[in-house]
Amino acid sequence: MSADRSIYLKNHQLLLQLMERLGIASLSELSQRSGIAELQLIRLQYGLMPKMPIEILLKLSQTLQVPVDKLLTLFCPEDLQPSDLKQEDDSATRDALRQEYQRLQQQLEQQRETIAREFQQASLQRLEPWLLQWPTAASVAQQNPQLPAVKLLPLMKPILDLLESWAVEAIASVGDKVPYDPRWHQLMEGSAEPGEMVKVRYVGYRQGEKLLYRAKVSPAKEVEETGD
Repeated sequence: MSADRSIYLKNHQLLLQLMERLGIASLSELSQRSGIAELQLIRLQYGLMPKMPIEILLKLSQTLQVPVDKLLTLFCPEDLQPSDLKQEDDSATRDALRQEYQRLQQQLEQQRETIAREFQQASLQRLEPWLLQWPTAASVAQQNPQLPAVKLLPLMKPILDLLESWAVEAIASVGDKVPYDPRWHQLMEGSAEPGEMVKVRYVGYRQGEKLLYRAKVSPAKEVEETGD
């Protein structure tokens, strides 16, 4: 049996054992899970791991749940095993792998944060009609407990908890009289100077210091005159 064939059979069996432990049935499935081309997995089985890019080793390590240094020990040809390398070279290789791993981990974390922000923004856009209309409807229901709608109020708690977990908070409450601030308030009618009292008609929202929707307000004097 040729040396190449012997290396292939040994590495092929090792890879199958690692895949079986995770319920991975084929190279094709391993390729899909890891994002590694099947050709690279075949090269691995022929003992070409030392020539594979570090990023591929890291992906394989994460998918198979095996540390990179152990993968090197398992799949490198015997003449390139870390125990046979110079200590300083081995240390430099491990440091390079560790630094690259940390860089990719940071990159992955940044991608996760970006995806989370995009998901929140998309969700807030879908919730916009409810965000703008529900507080006013809830205020009417609370003022008249005889209305059947009051029974629906507890059903909204999960949505309110979700918004709280995203640091989304209401700009005042319906009926509140607050100093007019054009940064956070939108006049529905009339006019008002900054600092003049206005009454909140529809709640606005912000996420930290980021404005999502301005609270819709009316001049307090005009509201008192019309009795709204």
